[in-house]
Amino acid sequence: MLKKLLLITGLALAGAVLWPSPIDSVAVNASRPLAFAGVLATNDMLQSTQITKLPAGKAGGEDIAKDKLGCLYTGTLDGSILRKCPYSDWETLTNTGGRPLGLHFDSEQNLIIADAEKGLLSMSPTAKISVLADRYNNEKLGVVDDVDIGADGTIYFSDASNRYALKDIVLDILDGRPSGRLFAFNPQNKSLTLLADGFAFANGVAVSADQSYVLINETFTYQISKVWLTGPKAGQKEILLDKLPGLPDGIARAADGTYWVAMYGLRPKLVDKFHANPWVKNQLAKLPKSLAPVPKPYGLILQISAQGEILQSLHDQAAVAIGEVTSVQPEDDGLYLGTLHMDRIGKWAF
Repeated sequence: MLKKLLLITGLALAGAVLWPSPIDSVAVNASRPLAFAGVLATNDMLQSTQITKLPAGKAGGEDIAKDKLGCLYTGTLDGSILRKCPYSDWETLTNTGGRPLGLHFDSEQNLIIADAEKGLLSMSPTAKISVLADRYNNEKLGVVDDVDIGADGTIYFSDASNRYALKDIVLDILDGRPSGRLFAFNPQNKSLTLLADGFAFANGVAVSADQSYVLINETFTYQISKVWLTGPKAGQKEILLDKLPGLPDGIARAADGTYWVAMYGLRPKLVDKFHANPWVKNQLAKLPKSLAPVPKPYGLILQISAQGEILQSLHDQAAVAIGEVTSVQPEDDGLYLGTLHMDRIGKWAF
């Protein structure tokens, strides 16, 4: 009986190894993370975050935008666009039919939406949805992720992965071949321009105060890159800050010219351990999603200078108030925090 069981187990393992992997990964040398010391020293300052619960059954307010009347907007896992005005309850304005991620108001109070499935969208003040861009060179955009708008109205947005859908994000990080892109959309002539590509999951986007560059978070290489828009380096990209201790998600510029960075969570240690071994990663990619390692919930946001210096870090080590932070929107009354899966948004008062 024991021999039969061992034989069956051996055949099952052999079959699992021989079964084709959904990826053909490449070796990646993960950077050594910055230590949690100095300005990165652990604390629980984010535990004082003021929580606003989403309506029952709603979750995943990825990003937050505030209109001129002080109303808050967010997009949820089920595709809903929600609004909460002062002294009022949440209301559902519309549904994109996809997964709304990044949000930003243009000068005419249209809500520009980066939707992972539907592309770059615009919602009018009457909640009418229109598609601004969903294809490039006659091919469907991948995972439209975050958006910012320049002083001239140009809409800058990220396409996180041109290889995998949002539901296959684990495969994207194991794959190791960057396919993220940064685009510029001109709302006047409806033109779409590819500014840069080759990003390791292109995520948060923020335009500099002087409009000379765009910052873009590369989640899977734990770094923030800069793409120059003007000057002798126009069109070039360079690393502003790397070796981050976690997964950078959203980024937004504050009124003082600094930037706030949302860290979705700490680094996935298993991925870092095996990143240089494509064979192991190919085997890991075969595992059911239910067996994929889930990182411990952790709340973390950073403030950085325009030169890439980390100025301060705010933590919630056990995600008591908030974790999986995907966006930080600086406003006059504090920092508004969005999350990927939680049933709440937060505000951290200055």
